[in-house]
Amino acid sequence: MNNFAEYGLAVPEILLPKDKDLKTWCVIACDQFTQDISYWENAEKATCGKPSTLNLILPEVYLSSPDKAERIKKIHSAMDSYLKEGVFDAPKNEFIYIERKTAFGRVRKGLLCAVDLDSYEWKPFSKSLIRATEATIVDRIPPRKEIRKGAPLESPHIMLLVNDQQRLLVERAGDAAKKKAPVYSGDLMLESGSITGWALSSDDELSLVKDSLGKLKQKNTDSDGSAFMFAVGDGNHSLATAKAVWDEYKAELKALGKSDEEIAACPVRYALAEIVNIYDEGLTFEPIHRVVLGADKDELEGFLKDKMNASVSFAKDQGELEKEVASSGGNFGLVYTACGKTSYLLCKTGVKELLVSKIQPLLDDFIKERNSSGKAIEIDYIHGSGEVFRLGAKEGNVTILLPPVAKDSFFATINKTGPLPRKSFSMGEASEKRFYLECRRLF
Repeated sequence: MNNFAEYGLAVPEILLPKDKDLKTWCVIACDQFTQDISYWENAEKATCGKPSTLNLILPEVYLSSPDKAERIKKIHSAMDSYLKEGVFDAPKNEFIYIERKTAFGRVRKGLLCAVDLDSYEWKPFSKSLIRATEATIVDRIPPRKEIRKGAPLESPHIMLLVNDQQRLLVERAGDAAKKKAPVYSGDLMLESGSITGWALSSDDELSLVKDSLGKLKQKNTDSDGSAFMFAVGDGNHSLATAKAVWDEYKAELKALGKSDEEIAACPVRYALAEIVNIYDEGLTFEPIHRVVLGADKDELEGFLKDKMNASVSFAKDQGELEKEVASSGGNFGLVYTACGKTSYLLCKTGVKELLVSKIQPLLDDFIKERNSSGKAIEIDYIHGSGEVFRLGAKEGNVTILLPPVAKDSFFATINKTGPLPRKSFSMGEASEKRFYLECRRLF
């Protein structure tokens, strides 16, 4: 596992399903469509009762469900049964090069690997090889630990970004991997595009990956000697949870007198993740928008206008609002419905930094102040402008349309200022997120 330890990675032992019907086996990341339970009901219908990764995860739409504990028991039971009933082919030590074609026609390339959790740190201003890009909400870790702790299997939706303008790693690995037949290929459920994966396992292929990592580490080493190899693009809380579980289990192993070698080789020390080049043409950075539930629309509008010194005007429709918000990193939109009429407000500010870094703390203050006086205001984070307008059409909601996020200077910003506010950006639209597919033995 540790041939790549100096880069914070390892070659994982991959489990793939014998039945390669990816349309029923694969399901989207659990943190998507958190306000749309119908999506997950349709996903369940799409599995046709066959073995599916849907049975190995807890969609976050059910995090507050009264039957959550029972759902988690079923997840662990499904993992056990899939291992015992021969759902998987024999495990293989390999990286997997991935090409994901989305419903938007974009092709995103990736390299599936195992992340060394001892090389990752989510706390601000870390100098670890693998760092968080967004603030980690500690309260979100415990419910995820309930699923991972003691789980026989893991399947990843984590994606790491690599700062690789010369395309040394993922693309070069792809050139080598595609000389062989793929290990899986097929369409994904609910019109989410398709995916193909090729294995890299030979000495020559692994040496090529290692050579590329060495060059990248050299290029991404700071003047203080610290190397910033990877930034967590998606799944930061999942990776933080994996680290929390590992830290606890490592302490247990030490208490049992396990050797350093045994501890280093423990599968729990690692987590599956897909590496994506930040400069990949198929990778779009999308803002994660906000929906505020239960707030007085006029009060919220006035608060943001005052605190952000914004000028406010009405856009005639969704298209105009999207265009105007996208035209400047300092613009944002408010969408709400009253008396059956939906309004589209364009708010222009002079903010030059990433707008979400200014607006999120204000929203936190607004909600805290109002809730302390007896109100019950909530906030959620939504992917895709379509969801902004769908939820904004429901009375009692105020949705916030945020501007696009630029890739330029992304790594330098994180290195200098630390993680961005929680839920600052998303890599692609909701349906483009990583689907669970590959698995690995854990406990």
